[in-house]
Amino acid sequence: MTLKTLLLCAAALVALVIALALYGNARWNAGTTQLLTRLDAAQIKAAPVFFDAKELADLPAPVKRYFEIVLKDGQPIITAATLQHTGTFNMSEAEANWKPFTSTQRVITHRPGFDWDARVMLWPGIRVNIHDAYVAGQGQLNAALFGLIPVASMAGSTELSKGELMRFFAEAVWYPTALLPSQGVQWQAIDEVTAMATLTDADISSSMRFHFDKNGLIDAFRADARGRIVGDKTTFAPWEGRFWNYAERNGMRVPLEGEVAWVLPGGSKPYYRGLITTLQYEFAAPPKPQIKP
Repeated sequence: MTLKTLLLCAAALVALVIALALYGNARWNAGTTQLLTRLDAAQIKAAPVFFDAKELADLPAPVKRYFEIVLKDGQPIITAATLQHTGTFNMSEAEANWKPFTSTQRVITHRPGFDWDARVMLWPGIRVNIHDAYVAGQGQLNAALFGLIPVASMAGSTELSKGELMRFFAEAVWYPTALLPSQGVQWQAIDEVTAMATLTDADISSSMRFHFDKNGLIDAFRADARGRIVGDKTTFAPWEGRFWNYAERNGMRVPLEGEVAWVLPGGSKPYYRGLITTLQYEFAAPPKPQIKP
């Protein structure tokens, strides 16, 4: 084979990869639009529309302190959020095989729902698109090479739906009014720095422990069992995560960085490390006007 032939073959291969990427991107975006339409259609009106500090009176001490730190009395209730992330995703349990990703996440707080639309770069020019979602009480996980060639497709099972509601709940530190008792969360004391929280959506319920650091902020969570896909089967394992780098956004304090891990017989196995680069909120009502003395 001559050099010219090799160059022509290489050029044809590059052109094919580019064509697949462009076509796959268009197909994926169309599917994303349909998914987001379903997500928004499931939204219901929030009540109340403002946070009232009086609802904290009977909460466990660390939970009460947390809300007093991250929210101000009269804070409008969050109804939706749009987040953009960058980070790395571990594609292997046996070894460290971290791949860079970028993602956009749309969250609806009433009823709980989200779509995590991620692009993981497996190799230069080779990406896998992922939808990890919870819409109208049903979990969904889809992955496709170039957004076109399916590599995973699951939807609607009880185990998957419970796991996706659990993800929504764990990430509620990003939209903290969703953790309030008035928004359906039940809190129980465990000790001075830990509390159990439970959230129910229709016939699905999720409970996990939240840990509060010395500054009163949530810095970790843990669930005793979350469904995880191993081959073609669902198994259960403890699931945990950490948060840090709190900053003020729209008058609230939220963490901008985090890590999530499965707890397996060999120990904790992190698989997600991410940074929020953009965070935009939608509220149930405009902020209350400030009364100046």
